[in-house]
Amino acid sequence: MELTHIEHLGIAVKSIEACLPYYEGVLGLKCYNIEEVADQKVKTAFFKVGQTKIELLEPTSEDSTIAKFIEKKGEGIHHIAFAVPDVQAALNEAEEKGVKLIDKAPRGGAEGLSIAFLHPKSTCSVLTELCMPGNK
Repeated sequence: MELTHIEHLGIAVKSIEACLPYYEGVLGLKCYNIEEVADQKVKTAFFKVGQTKIELLEPTSEDSTIAKFIEKKGEGIHHIAFAVPDVQAALNEAEEKGVKLIDKAPRGGAEGLSIAFLHPKSTCSVLTELCMPGNK
């Protein structure tokens, strides 16, 4: 699999607004984008550190994946996202190598990315996202 870089680290939070003083005031980062991804029941906020982004994930519904994650494990790192040239090809390769997939095909994500997830049971307990530009 060809990974080009770490695209972002996803961090589950109860409230983006409550976290902004830390990320902006203490770390000196600038939130450059906040958007809601309705089909994933999440609101996201992005910060850039070099080429890598930090994505805060706030649930917009009690039955969202992020809300369930926070309920089970608390706030904290949710996933790591790697950029790849072709998400579908990366999924196919991972599956051929015995990796359990959450997504069999790419779907749309925040910031117009095409995304797919690998199951943490096959990735040393780290939820892994593969992504590339272009919702498809």
